[in-house]
Amino acid sequence: MIDYEVFRQFGASIEHLGEMAQVPKFSDAERVSKAKEVMLRKIDRGMALDLESCVKCGYCSDACHFFVQTNDPKYVPTRKLDLLRRVYGREVSPLKFVRRLFEAEISAAELLEWQELVYDSCTECGRCSMACPMGINIARGVNVMREALAAAGLVPAELLAVAQEQESRGSVFGVGPAELRAAIEKLRTGGVDVPLDKPKADVMVLTTVIDILLFQDALAATVKIMNRLGLDWTFRTGGFEAANFGLLSGTEDLQRRATLKIIDEAVAIGAKAVIVPECGHAYPALRWEGAAMAGGPLPFEVLAISEFIGREIKAGRLKVKNAGARKLTYHDACKLGRHGGVLEEPREALRALGVDFRESTPTAEMYWCCGGGAGVFLINRAADLRQKSFELKQQQVEATGADAVVMACGSCRLNFMNGQAKTGWPVKIESLVELVGDNLAD
Repeated sequence: MIDYEVFRQFGASIEHLGEMAQVPKFSDAERVSKAKEVMLRKIDRGMALDLESCVKCGYCSDACHFFVQTNDPKYVPTRKLDLLRRVYGREVSPLKFVRRLFEAEISAAELLEWQELVYDSCTECGRCSMACPMGINIARGVNVMREALAAAGLVPAELLAVAQEQESRGSVFGVGPAELRAAIEKLRTGGVDVPLDKPKADVMVLTTVIDILLFQDALAATVKIMNRLGLDWTFRTGGFEAANFGLLSGTEDLQRRATLKIIDEAVAIGAKAVIVPECGHAYPALRWEGAAMAGGPLPFEVLAISEFIGREIKAGRLKVKNAGARKLTYHDACKLGRHGGVLEEPREALRALGVDFRESTPTAEMYWCCGGGAGVFLINRAADLRQKSFELKQQQVEATGADAVVMACGSCRLNFMNGQAKTGWPVKIESLVELVGDNLAD
């Protein structure tokens, strides 16, 4: 059961989050120099091809929830790469000497303007990249722009505050090892066996601040499922937080340290697998970028909890009972589905539960983003734009006729709950891991 008073308090804390940030002071010249250094370092052969290939066809516009809901040309996805494109054109392109004659140097004022374009109005959902007929990875370019702005001291204050907390104190929203222990003790008091800090284990399970503070039923359901499978598993206080605010803010050094914290714990206990909780961005941060952060292949498998559940159900190792003829649809978190390929496994679980599962349109790789991912949910000034984007997702869900929408990302769940609170939307919002945990077969 969600504690809505805690949810309200969590929302209120976000309103003052930016006040905690220690914003770096740079001159305009320093901002430009630092941003350009990052851009030039990140422009490889693939990105150069992307920057040269855009034909301004506009397909990415119709794929972007922010543009579709506002019809504002400044939100055209490919435009968000214009500063990166100019740096490439002037500095390293084959025609750089010619392009310097008619393309201006980027300015500090433009970097400040682009802060809204690559943070507030982009969830890096990747839908534009899927729609692009030239195959341009626009989302990757936006991520490089975030890294450039982070180096220039232009991370939105809310994201910067949480990133700095994770860096300096090892906690997120005040949740650290002590809070994890308290949450586990609460479960143990209820008679649940929860392994913590086992010196050796085959599986290391991560959790996140959202589950510890708000969605404790998801934490309990995860424990129930792991125990039901009889696995040799554990939580580790030295590396349990899946959220990576270095990735969200564009602060690569912090991203690396947060990732290595998890990797080091998993290696120390000899884990064969690491299970990522219902946290969309945490999955690619570890599974797809973890090897780059570590400098080599990871010595363990990385699975999202939704991916793991679907696999175990399909293999017959996890048995579930019929959850009734409830009308349910599923929201794919962009980083899990479109980026990570975790599309079939959650649906496998829903089909096994015997519900009246209703697929949305468009679906699979082209479903709509909820509008709150990549840290956008935390940026206060983005609230109105985020809500407009959510309403597009709301319409997509309503068209299915479902009574509830199931998801496997806590950030998406928060954004859905926030949108619901503003509109009085009657559709129920549910967690996949909780739904499965509540319907395990005896």
